[in-house]
Amino acid sequence: MKLDPWGVSDIKDYTRLYKEFGLSPLDEALVTKMRDNRYVRRGMVFGHRDLQKFLEAASSGEEAAVMSGIKPTGVFHLGSKVTAEQMIYFQRIGPKITVFYSIADLEAYADNGIPLSESSETAIINVADILTLGLDPGRAVVYKQSDALAVQDMAFVFSRDVTLNMLRAIYGERPPGLYLSALVQVGDILLPQTKLFGGPKPVLVPVGADQDPHIRLTRDIASKHRTDMGFLEPSSVYHKLVRSLKGDLKMSKRDPYSMITLSDDPDEVKKKIADAFTGGRPTIKEQRELGGEPQKCPVYELYLYHFVEDDDFVSRVYNECINGERICSDCKKEIAEMVASFLKDHQHRRKGNMYKAERMLEEGSELVRRKPF
Repeated sequence: MKLDPWGVSDIKDYTRLYKEFGLSPLDEALVTKMRDNRYVRRGMVFGHRDLQKFLEAASSGEEAAVMSGIKPTGVFHLGSKVTAEQMIYFQRIGPKITVFYSIADLEAYADNGIPLSESSETAIINVADILTLGLDPGRAVVYKQSDALAVQDMAFVFSRDVTLNMLRAIYGERPPGLYLSALVQVGDILLPQTKLFGGPKPVLVPVGADQDPHIRLTRDIASKHRTDMGFLEPSSVYHKLVRSLKGDLKMSKRDPYSMITLSDDPDEVKKKIADAFTGGRPTIKEQRELGGEPQKCPVYELYLYHFVEDDDFVSRVYNECINGERICSDCKKEIAEMVASFLKDHQHRRKGNMYKAERMLEEGSELVRRKPF
Protein backbone atom coordinates (compact mmCIF):
# COMPACT_ATOMS: atom_id res chain seq x y z
CA MET A 1 0.00 0.00 0.00
CA LYS A 2 1.26 3.45 -0.92
CA LEU A 3 0.31 6.80 0.62
CA ASP A 4 1.77 9.65 -1.40
CA PRO A 5 0.70 13.23 -0.56
CA TRP A 6 2.32 14.50 -3.78
CA GLY A 7 1.39 11.80 -6.24
CA VAL A 8 -0.86 8.82 -6.82
CA SER A 9 -1.85 6.86 -3.71
CA ASP A 10 -2.78 3.21 -4.12
CA ILE A 11 -5.66 2.58 -1.68
CA LYS A 12 -7.96 -0.24 -2.69
CA ASP A 13 -8.88 -1.30 0.86
CA TYR A 14 -9.12 1.46 3.46
CA THR A 15 -9.35 -1.02 6.34
CA ARG A 16 -5.71 -1.95 5.73
CA LEU A 17 -4.72 1.53 6.92
CA TYR A 18 -5.78 0.57 10.45
CA LYS A 19 -3.18 -2.19 10.66
CA GLU A 20 -0.43 -0.81 8.43
CA PHE A 21 -0.38 2.82 9.58
CA GLY A 22 -2.09 2.77 12.96
CA LEU A 23 -5.29 4.63 12.11
CA SER A 24 -8.33 3.85 14.27
CA PRO A 25 -11.75 3.08 12.77
CA LEU A 26 -14.73 5.22 13.70
CA ASP A 27 -16.50 3.01 16.23
CA GLU A 28 -20.26 2.95 16.72
CA ALA A 29 -20.12 5.46 19.59
CA LEU A 30 -18.25 8.03 17.48
CA VAL A 31 -20.55 7.54 14.49
CA THR A 32 -23.59 7.95 16.74
CA LYS A 33 -22.14 11.11 18.25
CA MET A 34 -21.62 12.59 14.78
CA ARG A 35 -24.77 11.34 13.03
CA ASP A 36 -25.43 14.87 11.78
CA ASN A 37 -22.22 14.66 9.71
CA ARG A 38 -23.23 13.19 6.33
CA TYR A 39 -19.69 12.09 5.55
CA VAL A 40 -19.41 10.19 8.84
CA ARG A 41 -22.73 8.37 8.78
CA ARG A 42 -22.25 7.30 5.15
CA GLY A 43 -18.68 6.11 5.53
CA MET A 44 -16.77 8.76 3.56
CA VAL A 45 -14.96 9.63 6.80
CA PHE A 46 -13.54 6.28 7.87
CA GLY A 47 -10.71 6.70 10.38
CA HIS A 48 -8.98 8.90 12.90
CA ARG A 49 -6.17 9.41 15.35
CA ASP A 50 -7.18 10.55 18.87
CA LEU A 51 -10.46 12.11 17.70
CA GLN A 52 -11.97 11.54 21.16
CA LYS A 53 -9.48 13.93 22.76
CA PHE A 54 -10.57 16.75 20.48
CA LEU A 55 -14.30 15.99 20.90
CA GLU A 56 -13.98 15.90 24.70
CA ALA A 57 -12.30 19.31 24.72
CA ALA A 58 -14.89 20.76 22.35
CA SER A 59 -17.85 19.42 24.34
CA SER A 60 -16.35 20.83 27.54
CA GLY A 61 -16.14 24.29 26.03
CA GLU A 62 -12.34 24.33 26.09
CA GLU A 63 -10.22 26.15 23.56
CA ALA A 64 -9.33 23.96 20.59
CA ALA A 65 -8.42 24.34 16.94
CA VAL A 66 -9.18 22.74 13.60
CA MET A 67 -6.34 22.98 11.12
CA SER A 68 -6.03 22.03 7.46
CA GLY A 69 -5.10 23.68 4.21
CA ILE A 70 -5.14 23.65 0.46
CA LYS A 71 -2.46 23.72 -2.18
CA PRO A 72 -3.48 26.58 -4.52
CA THR A 73 -2.90 24.69 -7.74
CA GLY A 74 -6.45 25.33 -8.91
CA VAL A 75 -10.04 25.86 -7.85
CA PHE A 76 -11.96 23.74 -5.33
CA HIS A 77 -12.88 20.25 -6.48
CA LEU A 78 -15.02 17.73 -4.59
CA GLY A 79 -12.04 16.54 -2.52
CA SER A 80 -11.36 20.13 -1.41
CA LYS A 81 -15.05 20.49 -0.60
CA VAL A 82 -15.00 17.41 1.65
CA THR A 83 -12.04 18.76 3.64
CA ALA A 84 -13.58 22.24 3.88
CA GLU A 85 -16.93 20.91 5.07
CA GLN A 86 -15.22 18.79 7.71
CA MET A 87 -13.44 21.90 9.00
CA ILE A 88 -16.73 23.78 9.10
CA TYR A 89 -18.50 20.91 10.87
CA PHE A 90 -15.89 20.65 13.61
CA GLN A 91 -15.71 24.44 13.99
CA ARG A 92 -19.39 24.42 14.92
CA ILE A 93 -19.31 21.78 17.66
CA GLY A 94 -17.75 24.03 20.30
CA PRO A 95 -17.89 27.74 21.19
CA LYS A 96 -14.11 28.16 21.44
CA ILE A 97 -12.90 26.37 18.33
CA THR A 98 -10.77 28.35 15.88
CA VAL A 99 -10.11 27.19 12.33
CA PHE A 100 -6.61 27.63 10.89
CA TYR A 101 -6.55 27.42 7.10
CA SER A 102 -3.18 27.39 5.39
CA ILE A 103 -2.81 28.29 1.72
CA ALA A 104 0.14 26.03 0.90
CA ASP A 105 1.68 28.23 -1.78
CA LEU A 106 5.25 27.24 -0.85
CA GLU A 107 4.32 23.60 -1.38
CA ALA A 108 2.62 24.50 -4.68
CA TYR A 109 5.89 26.09 -5.79
CA ALA A 110 8.06 23.18 -4.60
CA ASP A 111 5.80 20.48 -6.03
CA ASN A 112 4.19 22.11 -9.06
CA GLY A 113 6.41 25.06 -9.88
CA ILE A 114 3.54 27.54 -9.55
CA PRO A 115 4.85 31.11 -9.00
CA LEU A 116 3.70 32.77 -5.79
CA SER A 117 2.13 35.61 -7.78
CA GLU A 118 -0.06 33.13 -9.64
CA SER A 119 -1.08 31.09 -6.61
CA SER A 120 -1.93 34.30 -4.75
CA GLU A 121 -4.85 34.90 -7.12
CA THR A 122 -6.05 31.31 -6.76
CA ALA A 123 -5.83 31.61 -2.98
CA ILE A 124 -8.50 34.31 -2.87
CA ILE A 125 -10.93 32.07 -4.77
CA ASN A 126 -10.09 29.12 -2.50
CA VAL A 127 -10.85 31.18 0.62
CA ALA A 128 -14.04 32.56 -0.92
CA ASP A 129 -15.15 28.97 -1.56
CA ILE A 130 -14.75 27.86 2.06
CA LEU A 131 -16.50 31.02 3.27
CA THR A 132 -19.39 30.30 0.92
CA LEU A 133 -19.60 26.73 2.21
CA GLY A 134 -20.15 28.11 5.71
CA LEU A 135 -16.87 28.89 7.50
CA ASP A 136 -17.35 31.35 10.38
CA PRO A 137 -14.78 34.09 9.61
CA GLY A 138 -14.97 35.38 13.18
CA ARG A 139 -13.27 32.20 14.42
CA ALA A 140 -10.79 31.59 11.64
CA VAL A 141 -7.18 32.41 10.80
CA VAL A 142 -6.42 32.19 7.08
CA TYR A 143 -2.92 32.78 5.72
CA LYS A 144 -0.41 31.98 2.99
CA GLN A 145 2.67 29.92 3.84
CA SER A 146 4.88 32.40 1.99
CA ASP A 147 3.80 35.12 4.45
CA ALA A 148 4.03 32.92 7.53
CA LEU A 149 7.43 33.65 9.05
CA ALA A 150 6.19 31.89 12.20
CA VAL A 151 5.66 28.67 10.26
CA GLN A 152 8.95 29.00 8.41
CA ASP A 153 10.79 29.57 11.71
CA MET A 154 9.27 26.39 13.12
CA ALA A 155 10.24 24.41 10.02
CA PHE A 156 13.86 25.47 10.58
CA VAL A 157 13.73 24.48 14.26
CA PHE A 158 12.11 21.13 13.45
CA SER A 159 14.76 20.32 10.86
CA ARG A 160 16.98 19.24 13.77
CA ASP A 161 14.42 16.56 14.68
CA VAL A 162 14.67 14.63 11.43
CA THR A 163 17.27 12.87 9.37
CA LEU A 164 17.40 12.32 5.64
CA ASN A 165 16.85 8.61 6.17
CA MET A 166 13.76 9.32 8.28
CA LEU A 167 12.26 11.54 5.57
CA ARG A 168 13.05 8.94 2.92
CA ALA A 169 11.32 6.28 5.01
CA ILE A 170 8.16 8.39 5.24
CA TYR A 171 8.03 9.95 1.78
CA GLY A 172 10.41 8.00 -0.42
CA GLU A 173 13.15 9.62 -2.49
CA ARG A 174 12.14 13.24 -3.07
CA PRO A 175 13.67 16.57 -4.08
CA PRO A 176 14.88 18.59 -1.07
CA GLY A 177 12.14 21.17 -1.66
CA LEU A 178 9.42 18.64 -0.90
CA TYR A 179 11.14 17.53 2.30
CA LEU A 180 11.31 21.19 3.29
CA SER A 181 7.65 21.73 2.44
CA ALA A 182 6.79 18.75 4.68
CA LEU A 183 8.51 20.51 7.59
CA VAL A 184 6.63 23.71 6.76
CA GLN A 185 3.39 21.71 7.01
CA VAL A 186 4.47 20.49 10.44
CA GLY A 187 4.76 24.17 11.33
CA ASP A 188 1.26 24.79 9.95
CA ILE A 189 -0.24 22.02 12.06
CA LEU A 190 1.51 23.06 15.28
CA LEU A 191 1.01 26.81 14.77
CA PRO A 192 -2.28 26.92 16.78
CA GLN A 193 -0.38 25.64 19.85
CA THR A 194 2.26 28.39 19.88
CA LYS A 195 2.15 31.30 22.32
CA LEU A 196 1.16 33.45 19.35
CA PHE A 197 -2.27 31.80 19.56
CA GLY A 198 -2.62 31.07 23.26
CA GLY A 199 -0.35 28.07 23.74
CA PRO A 200 -0.93 24.30 23.71
CA LYS A 201 -4.44 23.04 22.95
CA PRO A 202 -6.13 20.11 21.22
CA VAL A 203 -5.89 20.42 17.43
CA LEU A 204 -7.81 18.35 14.89
CA VAL A 205 -6.60 17.97 11.31
CA PRO A 206 -9.19 16.77 8.74
CA VAL A 207 -7.43 15.37 5.66
CA GLY A 208 -7.69 12.87 2.84
CA ALA A 209 -6.14 9.48 3.53
CA ASP A 210 -3.14 10.22 1.30
CA GLN A 211 -2.02 13.03 3.63
CA ASP A 212 -1.37 10.76 6.62
CA PRO A 213 2.44 10.85 6.16
CA HIS A 214 2.34 14.53 7.17
CA ILE A 215 0.29 13.69 10.27
CA ARG A 216 2.69 10.95 11.35
CA LEU A 217 5.68 13.27 10.95
CA THR A 218 3.94 16.04 12.90
CA ARG A 219 2.94 13.77 15.76
CA ASP A 220 6.52 12.51 16.04
CA ILE A 221 7.95 16.04 16.13
CA ALA A 222 5.27 17.25 18.57
CA SER A 223 6.17 14.44 20.97
CA LYS A 224 9.82 15.51 20.85
CA HIS A 225 8.83 19.03 21.91
CA ARG A 226 6.35 18.09 24.62
CA THR A 227 8.69 19.28 27.38
CA ASP A 228 10.23 22.45 25.95
CA MET A 229 7.23 23.76 23.96
CA GLY A 230 4.32 21.90 25.51
CA PHE A 231 3.00 20.61 22.19
CA LEU A 232 0.20 18.05 22.24
CA GLU A 233 0.16 15.48 19.47
CA PRO A 234 -2.50 16.64 17.00
CA SER A 235 -5.60 14.57 16.36
CA SER A 236 -6.68 13.77 12.82
CA VAL A 237 -9.71 12.53 10.93
CA TYR A 238 -9.54 10.93 7.48
CA HIS A 239 -11.81 10.78 4.47
CA LYS A 240 -11.62 8.55 1.43
CA LEU A 241 -10.20 9.86 -1.81
CA VAL A 242 -12.82 11.11 -4.26
CA ARG A 243 -13.32 8.70 -7.13
CA SER A 244 -12.75 9.92 -10.69
CA LEU A 245 -15.82 10.36 -12.88
CA LYS A 246 -14.08 7.92 -15.20
CA GLY A 247 -14.17 5.24 -12.54
CA ASP A 248 -10.56 5.43 -11.33
CA LEU A 249 -9.91 5.21 -7.60
CA LYS A 250 -8.86 8.87 -7.53
CA MET A 251 -9.68 11.80 -9.77
CA SER A 252 -6.83 13.47 -11.65
CA LYS A 253 -6.33 17.22 -11.68
CA ARG A 254 -4.62 16.76 -15.03
CA ASP A 255 -7.90 15.57 -16.55
CA PRO A 256 -10.71 18.12 -16.08
CA TYR A 257 -13.29 15.56 -17.21
CA SER A 258 -12.36 13.25 -14.32
CA MET A 259 -13.57 15.68 -11.67
CA ILE A 260 -16.14 18.29 -10.75
CA THR A 261 -14.96 21.67 -9.47
CA LEU A 262 -16.93 24.39 -7.73
CA SER A 263 -16.02 26.75 -10.59
CA ASP A 264 -17.32 24.51 -13.37
CA ASP A 265 -19.92 25.93 -15.71
CA PRO A 266 -23.21 24.25 -14.67
CA ASP A 267 -23.97 23.22 -18.25
CA GLU A 268 -20.47 21.79 -18.67
CA VAL A 269 -20.98 19.73 -15.50
CA LYS A 270 -24.04 18.14 -17.05
CA LYS A 271 -21.86 17.00 -19.96
CA LYS A 272 -19.23 15.61 -17.58
CA ILE A 273 -21.84 13.60 -15.72
CA ALA A 274 -23.45 12.41 -18.96
CA ASP A 275 -20.06 11.00 -20.03
CA ALA A 276 -19.19 9.51 -16.63
CA PHE A 277 -18.47 5.86 -15.94
CA THR A 278 -21.26 4.02 -14.07
CA GLY A 279 -21.94 0.76 -12.31
CA GLY A 280 -24.57 -0.08 -14.89
CA ARG A 281 -24.81 -3.19 -17.04
CA PRO A 282 -23.85 -3.21 -20.74
CA THR A 283 -27.50 -3.13 -21.87
CA ILE A 284 -30.80 -1.87 -20.48
CA LYS A 285 -32.15 -5.43 -20.67
CA GLU A 286 -29.33 -6.73 -18.44
CA GLN A 287 -29.79 -3.77 -16.11
CA ARG A 288 -33.47 -4.61 -15.68
CA GLU A 289 -32.72 -8.29 -15.10
CA LEU A 290 -29.54 -8.14 -12.99
CA GLY A 291 -29.66 -4.68 -11.45
CA GLY A 292 -26.78 -2.22 -11.34
CA GLU A 293 -23.66 -2.10 -9.16
CA PRO A 294 -23.80 1.23 -7.30
CA GLN A 295 -20.81 0.29 -5.14
CA LYS A 296 -18.52 0.89 -8.14
CA CYS A 297 -20.40 3.89 -9.56
CA PRO A 298 -19.01 7.45 -9.27
CA VAL A 299 -22.39 8.85 -10.32
CA TYR A 300 -24.06 7.14 -7.35
CA GLU A 301 -21.33 8.58 -5.11
CA LEU A 302 -22.47 12.07 -6.09
CA TYR A 303 -25.73 11.19 -4.32
CA LEU A 304 -24.16 9.26 -1.49
CA TYR A 305 -21.41 11.62 -0.42
CA HIS A 306 -21.70 15.02 -2.02
CA PHE A 307 -25.06 16.51 -2.98
CA VAL A 308 -27.99 14.77 -1.23
CA GLU A 309 -28.57 15.18 2.51
CA ASP A 310 -31.74 13.05 2.72
CA ASP A 311 -30.81 9.46 3.66
CA ASP A 312 -34.14 8.07 2.48
CA PHE A 313 -33.61 9.61 -0.96
CA VAL A 314 -30.16 8.01 -1.26
CA SER A 315 -31.50 4.64 -0.11
CA ARG A 316 -34.24 4.81 -2.73
CA VAL A 317 -31.67 5.49 -5.48
CA TYR A 318 -29.57 2.54 -4.28
CA ASN A 319 -32.47 0.10 -4.06
CA GLU A 320 -33.93 1.11 -7.41
CA CYS A 321 -30.50 0.60 -8.97
CA ILE A 322 -29.79 -2.87 -7.59
CA ASN A 323 -33.37 -3.95 -8.35
CA GLY A 324 -33.09 -2.86 -11.96
CA GLU A 325 -35.85 -0.27 -11.65
CA ARG A 326 -33.47 2.60 -12.42
CA ILE A 327 -31.17 2.87 -15.41
CA CYS A 328 -27.99 4.94 -15.59
CA SER A 329 -29.48 7.72 -17.71
CA ASP A 330 -32.11 8.29 -14.98
CA CYS A 331 -29.41 8.87 -12.37
CA LYS A 332 -27.26 11.00 -14.64
CA LYS A 333 -30.08 13.36 -15.55
CA GLU A 334 -31.34 13.65 -11.99
CA ILE A 335 -28.03 14.22 -10.22
CA ALA A 336 -26.77 16.51 -13.00
CA GLU A 337 -29.65 18.89 -12.32
CA MET A 338 -28.89 18.82 -8.59
CA VAL A 339 -25.19 19.51 -9.12
CA ALA A 340 -25.87 22.30 -11.64
CA SER A 341 -28.32 23.94 -9.24
CA PHE A 342 -25.79 23.74 -6.39
CA LEU A 343 -23.06 25.28 -8.54
CA LYS A 344 -25.23 28.16 -9.74
CA ASP A 345 -26.13 29.06 -6.17
CA HIS A 346 -22.59 28.58 -4.83
CA GLN A 347 -20.95 30.65 -7.56
CA HIS A 348 -23.48 33.46 -7.12
CA ARG A 349 -22.88 33.64 -3.36
CA ARG A 350 -19.10 33.25 -3.76
CA LYS A 351 -18.93 36.54 -5.69
CA GLY A 352 -20.11 38.29 -2.55
CA ASN A 353 -17.31 36.71 -0.51
CA MET A 354 -14.35 37.61 -2.72
CA TYR A 355 -13.53 40.89 -0.97
CA LYS A 356 -13.94 39.28 2.46
CA ALA A 357 -11.61 36.47 1.39
CA GLU A 358 -8.94 38.93 0.30
CA ARG A 359 -9.19 40.82 3.59
CA MET A 360 -9.01 37.62 5.63
CA LEU A 361 -5.84 36.57 3.83
CA GLU A 362 -4.25 39.96 4.46
CA GLU A 363 -5.18 39.98 8.15
CA GLY A 364 -4.22 36.34 8.75
CA SER A 365 -0.92 36.65 6.97
CA GLU A 366 -0.09 39.70 9.08
CA LEU A 367 -0.67 37.66 12.24
CA VAL A 368 1.63 34.81 11.21
CA ARG A 369 4.51 37.09 10.33
CA ARG A 370 5.24 37.31 14.06
CA LYS A 371 7.58 35.14 16.11
CA PRO A 372 5.96 31.86 17.18
CA PHE A 373 7.93 31.26 20.37
